[in-house]
Amino acid sequence: RLRLPSGGKKTVKSDVRAQIGVVAGGGRTDKPLLKAGRAYHKYAVKRNCWPKIRGVAKNPVEHPFGGGNHQHIGRPSTVRKAAP
Repeated sequence: RLRLPSGGKKTVKSDVRAQIGVVAGGGRTDKPLLKAGRAYHKYAVKRNCWPKIRGVAKNPVEHPFGGGNHQHIGRPSTVRKAAP
């Protein structure tokens, strides 16, 4: 018989396998990061996906939407259905 955190008791067969308890680190994502430095260190150990820089903020050699005197795309960003 197992005593659950709710106070109830559960009978389990002796030939079954189970892990009992709570997953570690639960609720970790509920807390906001608050600072760019914490986000930097969070993503630095994972992969190079931060910061996300918009295409219009780049130079024209780096992205098709880059360049210009104002941050605008300058052409339709969607693709028509008849496009090859």
